[in-house]
Amino acid sequence: MKKKRKPATGPLKDIRLLDFTRLYPGPLGTMMLADMGAEVIKIEDMNTPDYMRFYPPYIASESAGYLAVNRSKRSIALNLKHKKGVDIFFSLLPTTDIVVEQFRPGVLDEMGLGYKAAKRVKTDIIYVSLTGYGQNGPYARDAGHDINYIGYSGILATTGSRKTGPIIPGPQIADVAGGAYMTIIACLSALWAREKTGQGQKVDVSMLDAILPLMTLQMAHYHAVGLTPAPGEAALTGGLACYGVYKCADGKYIALGILEEKFWKSFCKMVGRPEWLGRQFVIGEEAEKLRAEIAALFITQKRDQWIAAAAGCDTCLTPVLEIGEVEKDSHVQARSMIIEQTHPVCGKIKGIGVPLKFSQTPAKPSWSPPVLGKDTAAIMEEIGYSQKEIETLRKESIILLAEN
Repeated sequence: MKKKRKPATGPLKDIRLLDFTRLYPGPLGTMMLADMGAEVIKIEDMNTPDYMRFYPPYIASESAGYLAVNRSKRSIALNLKHKKGVDIFFSLLPTTDIVVEQFRPGVLDEMGLGYKAAKRVKTDIIYVSLTGYGQNGPYARDAGHDINYIGYSGILATTGSRKTGPIIPGPQIADVAGGAYMTIIACLSALWAREKTGQGQKVDVSMLDAILPLMTLQMAHYHAVGLTPAPGEAALTGGLACYGVYKCADGKYIALGILEEKFWKSFCKMVGRPEWLGRQFVIGEEAEKLRAEIAALFITQKRDQWIAAAAGCDTCLTPVLEIGEVEKDSHVQARSMIIEQTHPVCGKIKGIGVPLKFSQTPAKPSWSPPVLGKDTAAIMEEIGYSQKEIETLRKESIILLAEN
C-alpha cells in the first residue's frame, strides 16, 4: 500500500478538492487552500501537464514558478483523452467536496468532465470555474492574461503618470486578487452554503469581474465629479505630495503615506519643517512645489537613515524594500511569511508563508510541490484499484506513475 499524504492540520482539514487549474491564478488559490488543511489533488493530463512546469527560470530541473504555487498538494497524472482516464476522475468524485477548474467555458463539458456530468455522480458537488471573463458575455471565450483584464477594469489606465502613460504593475493583480483570492472565497462560500442547504452548485469566477471591486473608490469619485484624473494625478496615485515615493541619497526609496493631520504634524516636526504644516493637502502647482521640497529633503540622506530617524515618531514613513530585502525584514520573519522546505530534486527551496493565522487550527505548508504523478498509485489504491490494475493502466498509458 502506497503511503497516503494528507494535511495534518488547518481549518479546512477533511475537505477534499480536485484541482484542474494551471499556470498561476488557480494553482496559487488551491495551494493556499491546501496550506489551510484541505486535501488538494492536482489532476494533470499526463500528455499535456500544467504548462507552468516548463516555464523558466529553473531550480535544478524544476520550474521556480511551478514550485511557488503547488506545495501541499498531491499529484495524479491521467490520460484524460481516454475513457478509462475519465472514469478514474469519476471514481474520485464520491469523496470529493470541490472541483476547481480553469478551462475556457465549455471545454470541461466537451471532455466529459463538466459540472452536469459530475452532479449525476455526486449531487452536492461544488464546481468552481475560474476564467478571465466568466461563463457568459461577449468576451467569454476570448483569450486573455493579467494585462488584458486590468486593461478592461480601468486599473491599467490609472497606474502610471501623465508623462509615462499606463505602466504595467509589478505583481499580476488580476491573477492574484481576481483569480487566486476569489477562488478561495468562492470555495469557502459554496461550502458554507452547502452546509446550510445541503446543495452543491457551480460558481462562476471571472477575473475581470473580481478585480472591478479594486476600483470601487475610483469609480465612486468618477461618478461624483464626472472627471477622470490623468495617470498619477489622483490623490493616492501621485496627486498629493504627502502620499508618494521619494528617492534617497543611496538611490533607494522611501514611501511617505500620510493622510491624517496628526501624522503630518509628526512628520513636519521630525524633519524640522514647521512651514509645511498648512500645506498637506495642496494640489496642482502647489503640490508640485511641495513635492520638490520634500524630494530635496529626502535626497540628502540614505534610506535607512531616514527610517531610523522616523522610528518612534508615529508617522507613516517606511522603506521601499527590494525583493531580496523582503525575506530579511524582521517583521516578515516574525510573522513566518517566508518558509523553507526540502524538495527531493531541488533541495532547500523558499516560498511565501501562510498569510492567515488561526489560533485553534493553525495552518502551515504540508510538503514540497509534487513531481508529476507523485501520488497516482496511492490515490488509485484509495479508491479501490488493485496493484495489478494500476500496473495494467500504466502499461496502457492511462496513468503516469512518478519515478521518484
